[in-house]
Amino acid sequence: DEATEQDGQEVVRPLKNPLKDTGGLVILKGNLAPEGCVVKVAGYERRKQTGPARVFESEEDAMAAVRRQGIKAGDVVVIRNEGPAGGPGMREMLAVTAALVGEGLGEEVALLTDGRFSGATRGLMAGHVAPESVKGGPIGIVRDGDEITLDVDARRLDVKLSDEEIAARASQYRPPERPSPTAALAKYAKLVSSASLGAITR
Repeated sequence: DEATEQDGQEVVRPLKNPLKDTGGLVILKGNLAPEGCVVKVAGYERRKQTGPARVFESEEDAMAAVRRQGIKAGDVVVIRNEGPAGGPGMREMLAVTAALVGEGLGEEVALLTDGRFSGATRGLMAGHVAPESVKGGPIGIVRDGDEITLDVDARRLDVKLSDEEIAARASQYRPPERPSPTAALAKYAKLVSSASLGAITR
């Protein structure tokens, strides 16, 4: 039998009558993400947060802070060195975001990282921040207490610093020492491109 559309059809909607005016993902840019970052907005109403940075050099450091209740409402959690080259491999930050939700902070903090998220991530979270820290991205120069604004409607991710201050910090930045990866991952880290270019090897 041939399928026929029933009255009240709401599964596949026409372009003139979308469920939402925008999609479930948005790209933000700004002085913290010159090449962009990805924010999942599907199912969330919170569109903006400004707060002090809480900076962590790895997923493990951030997780330890959440477990000891070192993250407070209003904080903007920054996890860096987790990008395609820094991870290496662009690890998923789902464990930290889940822990924040478990602490009752899912709607009270924002999080940004040069790593990635899964589709299960909840809250105001910006991933794929590019360029990543180990490639000289501005996320590498953020310090605890810097004021960060994540604004979905304005499509902006910014730290309240002048261009001159960012440049001065960048000239002094050195990625932290980390355990040497295996030979295969070391080669990958040297060859992989930015997340904004698909994190492909060249």
